[in-house]
Amino acid sequence: MSDYHLTKTKYCSGVQCPKMLWMMKNKPEEAVDSMNGAVIENGNIVGRAARNYFGEYTLIQYSEDKAQMVSDTINAMESGAENIAEAGFIYDGLYCAVDILHRNSDGWDIVEVKSSTGVKPIHVDDMSFQYFVLKSAGINVKNVYILYINNQYVRHGELDLKQLFNLENYTEKAIEKQDEIKTRIAELREYIKQSEEPDMEIGTFCEKPYLCSFLDYCRGDLPSSSVFDIARIGKKAYELYNQGIISFQDIINHNIKLTDNQMTQVNSFVDRKPEVINKEEVNKLLESLYYPLYHLDFETFQQAVPEYEGGKPYAQIPFQYSLHIEYEDGRLEHKEFLGKEGEDPRRAIAESLCQDIPKGVCSLAFNMGFEKGRIKELAALFPDLSEHLMDIHDHMQDLMIPFQQKAFYNNDMEGSYSIKHVLPALYPDDPELNYHSLDQVHNGSEASEAFLTMADKSSEEIAKLRENLLKYCGLDTYAMVKVLRKLREAVG
Repeated sequence: MSDYHLTKTKYCSGVQCPKMLWMMKNKPEEAVDSMNGAVIENGNIVGRAARNYFGEYTLIQYSEDKAQMVSDTINAMESGAENIAEAGFIYDGLYCAVDILHRNSDGWDIVEVKSSTGVKPIHVDDMSFQYFVLKSAGINVKNVYILYINNQYVRHGELDLKQLFNLENYTEKAIEKQDEIKTRIAELREYIKQSEEPDMEIGTFCEKPYLCSFLDYCRGDLPSSSVFDIARIGKKAYELYNQGIISFQDIINHNIKLTDNQMTQVNSFVDRKPEVINKEEVNKLLESLYYPLYHLDFETFQQAVPEYEGGKPYAQIPFQYSLHIEYEDGRLEHKEFLGKEGEDPRRAIAESLCQDIPKGVCSLAFNMGFEKGRIKELAALFPDLSEHLMDIHDHMQDLMIPFQQKAFYNNDMEGSYSIKHVLPALYPDDPELNYHSLDQVHNGSEASEAFLTMADKSSEEIAKLRENLLKYCGLDTYAMVKVLRKLREAVG
């Protein structure tokens, strides 16, 4: 074990699933990285902000040489530092870096920082492991705290770290877990010594508390449509899989009870039905629309640490929209907005919406709850624009409904009613509607990350990113136009 440090991250992975830890050591090449760049960056921003919570701090610089980090930490402690960020400790092949080591009279407090808005059981395992390592290394630990985001905080003026974060004492729980920690460390060390790959059934722990990067590997070769492809099936998929019920045909053969929408998906695939169309339900949407139609789509980003006045942690901040205006004769007009990189886009986007969408017109969104939510937030933020914005809000319809209700479904939608699944199912092999052919920005996560990082790039890079952001968002609303046309064709 001496050649394989058990860090707090690896320990928590082993708590979630010991095979995950074995795979990390023995088959790391099988991992599939699913981390969202914007999520990672938000975590880094939270970590940097939290370091100032107790005042001035000494930062231990990261090094591949853990012994160097430990040495630097001991030097900082002996030099009188009150707060040490990324303080490193090693004991018997165990390593942890403490987010904030806070001096408390003749001892120290462990402060674990999380970018989440609540405390999860795995966070307690994380803190308890750190307590075990530090106590075993002879550090006088007084308390164990967790510092996490207060989602009720609203920024007014300067950032208030005492209000942005919640600080909770988990010392008793960490102490209670010490015997469990010691036992589990020994078990994990033995587990990863196995020369043969351990045999372990998959379960909900493959996705919670974190999505395992070895999930695809452990699921193995699945049929083209498996229980994991059934929309909104959740943990039941694992229950069925572990009973040997894997394919859609297995669902039929074993007379498994699912929701009506789920059975539509299963039966459509098994019976090879090209399409399921409930004309009456589709017409309910079509009859609610009137021209000209304003097809609207937002792109947003989130900030764990709000930068703007009136901002809340993880609020969805719209920075871009595309608007395809469809007239009764089929003519299209396109308008768009993209905020200035590095600036608060909210006022500008609100004004642009009021300029581009007149009162009383019918607007259309795909999953209108999202667009309506952003418009309502902008209306609350800018009272002088509220009446116009809420008029847009109140005259919006939802193009997603027929697909969500499986009133219009075909197998190529794969159980999903996301426009990224609906569009290629309705228009297969249409290069004009292919998100994969876009450059740089292919989905909402990439759009958010692009906008958040744009201000740090060169003028040439900014120009290229802005061009590709506009193309991506523009395709979203043009896709809505095409989807609506297909709905009209379907009902004749």
